[in-house]
Order: sequence, then C-alpha cells, then structure tokens
Amino acid sequence: MSSQNSARGWIVTFAGTGINLALGVLYSWSVIAKALTKDWNWTASKASLPYAVACGVFAVVMVFAGRAQDKVGPRLVASLGGLCAGAGLIISSFASAERIFPIVIGFGLLIGAGMGLGYASATPPAVKWFPPHKKGLITGLVVSGFGCASVYISPLTNKLLESMGINKTFLTLGIAFLIGIVLLAQLLRNPPAGYIPPGMPAAGSTKHQHARHEYDWHEMIKTPQFYLLWIMFACGSFAGLMIIGHLAKIAAKQLPGINLGFVLVAILAVGNASGRIIAGFISDKLGRTRTILLVSLSQAAVLFLFTKFTSTPLLILGSFAVGFNYGANLSLFPSTTADFYGTKNLGVNYGLVFTSWGVGGVFGGMVAGKIVDITGSYNPAFTVAVVICLLAAALTFVTKPPQSIVISRKIPVATTPPVKD
Repeated sequence: MSSQNSARGWIVTFAGTGINLALGVLYSWSVIAKALTKDWNWTASKASLPYAVACGVFAVVMVFAGRAQDKVGPRLVASLGGLCAGAGLIISSFASAERIFPIVIGFGLLIGAGMGLGYASATPPAVKWFPPHKKGLITGLVVSGFGCASVYISPLTNKLLESMGINKTFLTLGIAFLIGIVLLAQLLRNPPAGYIPPGMPAAGSTKHQHARHEYDWHEMIKTPQFYLLWIMFACGSFAGLMIIGHLAKIAAKQLPGINLGFVLVAILAVGNASGRIIAGFISDKLGRTRTILLVSLSQAAVLFLFTKFTSTPLLILGSFAVGFNYGANLSLFPSTTADFYGTKNLGVNYGLVFTSWGVGGVFGGMVAGKIVDITGSYNPAFTVAVVICLLAAALTFVTKPPQSIVISRKIPVATTPPVKD
C-alpha cells in the first residue's frame, strides 16, 4: 500500500472517530433532563421520553443507513446524519415548559436518525482500508469516539445551561454539531476498486486468491450465526445499559449522603472508550469469540460483586469495569460481523445485528426499574444481569464462523488505482 493510501486510511479512521465524538450528544441528555425537571418542572417520565425515542430511532435507522452507505457511500449518508442531528437540536430550542413536541421531534426523532446515519457510516469505510488482522483495533478506535463523548459533552452542556439556559443551549449545540459532523463527513472514503490492503496477496500475483464470500443481508439472516450474535449482543447491551441508565440511583443507594455526580459518569465513559479500543486490539490477537467470552465472564463477575461496592474507590472501580465491558461489545460485534460476513455489505449487515443493542438497552432499563419498584432493591436486577451475561458466555462455545464459501479468482495485474477525491 502506498504511503498516500496508508494516510488516507488513517484519515478516514479518525474522521469516523470525530463524527462519533459529536454524535455522543446523546450522553448530554442526563444533564438536559435534570434542567428540564428543575427549570421547567417536567416530571421524570416526561423528561425521559425524548431520550427513549432517540434510542429507539437510532437502532432502527442503523439498518437503513447501513444499507444506504453500502450503496451510495459513507460521505453522503454521514453528511445527512450531521444535518439531522444539528437540525434536531435547533428544533429542540423552540420547546418550552408547556411544549414538549419540539424536543420529541428534534432530539427524539431527528437526533436519533442523525445518530443512526452517522454511526452506520463511520466504521465500514475505515475497516475496508486495513487488513483483517487490524479490524478489531480500527473498529475500536472509531467507536471509541461515541463512548468517550460524555467526558466532554456532559460538562460542556452543563456549563452552557448555567450561562445560557435550555433554549440557547440546544441552539448552540445544534449549530456546532451540524457544522462539525458535516465537515468531518467529507473525509470519509471507501477504498478504490481493486484496492488490496497491506498483508493481503500483492497485486500482480498470478496465484489464485481465495476470498470469503461477501454475504448480503438476505443470506446473513439465513445463517444461525446471525441469531447467536444477535442474542449475545443483546445480553451485553442489557447488562451494560442497565447500569448506565441507573448508575446515579445505584450510587445513591449504596453510598447514601455522598454525591459523586459527574465523577462516576466520567469514569464509566473512560472505561467505555477504553474497552472499545483494548478489546478490539485483543480480539485481533486472541480471536473474536474468545474475547467475547472473556468480556461476558468479566461483566458477570463485576455485576455479581456490585452490591459489595459500598465505598467510593470500589464504586469508581466497578463503574469503570462495567463501562469497559459494555464498550468492548461495541467493538467486538461489528468486527465479528465483518469476519463472518465480509465488509462489502457491512453497513446493513451490522445494522441488523445492532438492532439487538436497542432491544437490550430498552429492556435493561425497564427490567431494572420494574424490579426496584417491586422490591426496593437493585440486588435482584444484578442477579438477572449476571445470568444473562453467563448466557452470552455459554453461546460463544457454539458460535463459529459460517461455513466458508470461497471464490477463486486471479488477482489483476494492474496496480492499485489512486484514491479519488
């Protein structure tokens, strides 16, 4: 690979990371919701509605956005995602204490759609520039942006709310993210036709290359591996998002009188981002399903012990570990999808696998909340999450790559064409 193509691959990777850093505006919602309940006297359930809508729309749009970026390329789809996200925040700025619909439409529908469009377009082009043994690392780097976003977005949003109020905060964030995402989207490129990543058989070779079959989504959903990946991803999302959605309340119960506030959110975010990068790197060396096994067992162990975390250092350590294990899934499953089904249709294929994240996230929060309402304790919820993590671990033993379908073809004599801007 020429130095020009090598540089292009890293530019695409870090552009995708930057887009995800901006799309992590979702993580500002806890700060915004607090302001809505305090300044506009919204109920907790009313303030949670836009966030719930955004998560649901995010998961659904991922499927269609993935297919779109496979067909027309990532730049256009990611640009549309930036326009939706920015417009959603700007529309939200027209809400008031009496009017919730601008925020439901803006933050819920449009930002949810923007996240789906942008997130689906960030990873696939990046992994196509690199050989298979780097898929985990590259995927981890790109998705780490979303996991790390709350480190800066939460305090930034809090500062804006204090100085500008709710409406101007929405407007300011909307303008900033619209410009930032659309500009970064222009750097996203798929490799040119005939591109061969480093480490693959060199161009000009007269030998036959055996390439794995590039599954389309119709073929993928006919394989049992798709459903195994879907269930395992749902389990990991359930356990991680259960804690993320209730962390402040869990901390209040286990450390009464101590308000850790942003500290736990930041620690969990650092763990989230670290898990995406480190697990991706480890899976390149150890294998995807083995790494999923380790992450699932680690999460089960942490959640089993979580009720014992009754001091500040232990709760900080536990929050980091939960974030790490949860974030690891967001790196491991797109990489595994690429390994099993190829990269040509990775956008739509991973979009379908990603629907499990939405299901796991919704039910994780709902089940935990219902259990606490009935029992007054999070302990049974932890037990449920432990069992679910162990189920994911057990499924790794029967999850193997689909039966290889190979095509034999001669590698063209022509050298790799230059990248076109």
